[in-house]
Amino acid sequence: MSRPSKKMAREHRLYSMPGDELASRKPVVVRRYRGFTRINHWITAACMILLLLSGFAFFHPSLYWLTGLFGGGQTTRWLHPIIGLVLVVSFFGLFVQMWRLNLPVREDAEWSRKIGDVIRGNEENLPELGKYNAGQKLVFWAMAGLILIMVVSGVIIWEQYIPLWRDFAPGLASIPARQVAVIVHAAAAFCSVLVFVIHVYAAIWTRGTIRAMTRGTVTGGWAFRHHRKWLRELAGRGTTRPAE
Repeated sequence: MSRPSKKMAREHRLYSMPGDELASRKPVVVRRYRGFTRINHWITAACMILLLLSGFAFFHPSLYWLTGLFGGGQTTRWLHPIIGLVLVVSFFGLFVQMWRLNLPVREDAEWSRKIGDVIRGNEENLPELGKYNAGQKLVFWAMAGLILIMVVSGVIIWEQYIPLWRDFAPGLASIPARQVAVIVHAAAAFCSVLVFVIHVYAAIWTRGTIRAMTRGTVTGGWAFRHHRKWLRELAGRGTTRPAE
């Protein structure tokens, strides 16, 4: 049987994104993330960790010692918003690649209702899923919203980095506006910490998941157990190249 053309693959791609494929059939190995996506992910993760550490340094005087990790208070104050901009650009790269597959579908409601089976590992009671489950989608959209809130509030807080800020929006540069922005920024940062911890814990708890973002592949058994619709779609397109 001839291999489907790239155009046909795009037309029938409902649960996968470019780069997803069966890397090998004996044993079954599934390519879940391209190298570009993995690098993009780890840059985003690194930025999140650096922002949380530098942000905690300004959160309370008892945590000011964390500025020593960045070369002192002034250097930390200078680096924090710059790292924030890198985070925005990096996460936007992930967003462009993943937003479509993170849209809610009918199976997500059933998966959420059976969260007890998810926790107990009773996968046989759960619906067949595409590339992401409802929990993963929730983390994705929560981070997208929180990063947007943090960057908007952050720009107001650090308005001195934009010389024309007072001219275009003088009200937002006022002290009361900046005080509100600080509170909003801190609240969004706190929520992002919770989401980040949940994301990391879920990746460790679901054995075989971290491999997807380190090697880029998962086993066929993992894909069949957790994301069966995604695997079926890739199997329908056939094997394209040997596993690396």
